[in-house]
Amino acid sequence: MNWKKIVKRVLIALLVIVIVVAGIIYGMFRHEISSLMSLKKIDEYTLYTMEYDGDYGFDDFLKTGASNDGELVDFVVKKLLKGLPVEFSIPNLGCSTFNAQTQDGDKVFGRNFDLTYSPALFVKTQPDNGYASMSIVNLGFLGFNKERQPDSLMKQITTLAAPYAPLDGLNEKGLSIGVLLIPDEATNQQTDKVDITTTTAVRLVLDKAATVDEAVALLKQYDMHSSAKSSYHFQIADANGKSVVVEYIDNEISVVDAKQSYQMATNFLLTPGDYDFGMGQDRYDIMKNILDKNQGVITDEQAGMDILQAASSDWHKNDRGEESATQWSVLYNNTDLTAKIVMGRKYDQPAHEFSLK
Repeated sequence: MNWKKIVKRVLIALLVIVIVVAGIIYGMFRHEISSLMSLKKIDEYTLYTMEYDGDYGFDDFLKTGASNDGELVDFVVKKLLKGLPVEFSIPNLGCSTFNAQTQDGDKVFGRNFDLTYSPALFVKTQPDNGYASMSIVNLGFLGFNKERQPDSLMKQITTLAAPYAPLDGLNEKGLSIGVLLIPDEATNQQTDKVDITTTTAVRLVLDKAATVDEAVALLKQYDMHSSAKSSYHFQIADANGKSVVVEYIDNEISVVDAKQSYQMATNFLLTPGDYDFGMGQDRYDIMKNILDKNQGVITDEQAGMDILQAASSDWHKNDRGEESATQWSVLYNNTDLTAKIVMGRKYDQPAHEFSLK
């Protein structure tokens, strides 16, 4: 037999095998591959974007839940990362949120995220059984920093955990949410309800709630366990202009309704009787004074970003002696389903703009 023909047949057979194996691998991991291919760096401070393709198993998570970050990591590793280890580390964060209305009637929700240097990921998700949403993740919580960025395939795989680590966001029903630190003992509810953690509570609201009332009802159905041995509260606002701040005091849920058409939160409790417990009263007063002047009606989205700038923090030493500042400012439009993001207090530069439509 002609050796050239033999070699040719062997090469063809090997090529067929490679194609078949590649097809099998793509069939098994097509959603993950598509998600990672969408990962882009759009701001050097740093901001990445991703469109998460496919479902991320949140309904499966809600069947058993997680009572701490370790259990959450175990679920994410098995469900999304195919056994690749990842750490969730949520440190103390000092942040600010508010909701208001523009003169055109749009309902907006603003949020400053204050911490040490934090590379961010803006991610869009569309679960099989839930609402489409966009949210922001601090990649520092997933092990990234100035030196370690998701710039190789092995590092990028970790970003597949992003749906389980949102800190603020907006869904297709016009419901927005932001989580803020409270310097109190960690919430650790112990009943017979399914357990959730801080970031999975944000995911729960974004995926399953269309209004503030639905969000509160959902949170009451689960036992809350704060991440990183800290305590947090959530401001939630919807397309109807309703807003609440959900807090946990002595492991009991407390819902603080807005007294006007607008509301704000920083890092102290707003439940009556505990008003002065915490920090961030200066940032709270800055937002309140601006919004009080016009009874919660602002000129436009730029005026909303101006409020965030006024309440932002330049580099300073935090209570742990670390250099901290506002890492990102985001203004969600609950009416138009858009988001504008400024990274690293670069308010003199055009914001990054996104839409759910």
